Amino acid sequence: MRALLQRVSEARVTVEGAEIGRCGAGLLILVCAMQGDSEATAQKLALKVSKLRIFKDAAGKMNRSVLESAGEALVVSQFTLAADTSRGNRPGFSAAAAPELGQQLYEQFAQALAALGVPVQTGRFGADMQVALVNDGPVTLWVES
Repeated sequence: MRALLQRVSEARVTVEGAEIGRCGAGLLILVCAMQGDSEATAQKLALKVSKLRIFKDAAGKMNRSVLESAGEALVVSQFTLAADTSRGNRPGFSAAAAPELGQQLYEQFAQALAALGVPVQTGRFGADMQVALVNDGPVTLWVES
């Protein structure tokens, strides 16, 4: 699985003008299931994300996890993270998991992160979503499992 993490002071996702998910200080997590991924992959990624020390401690150093900082997460599916741009001008997405598996793993990732103690809200798999965020830092990380 691939994830793009953005440390945010707030984020929200809307579908057809209606807000369906939001978070305060924490992480906006754009996630994509890849071919060959499994439930174990989703669990491993959730554990990694929950422990990444990318939040400031009392000294202002990135030394705390989303759990330690009592942060929240907004998890949004984004199959375009599987883009292959190595040839031509049109990205290829053949490395992404099939939609049914992609949705299953996306949901399992969000559930696993919540089970670890991170308050989680989500977007809607396969929907045309609008995502708004205030990137804090800015801090943006690419994570693969």
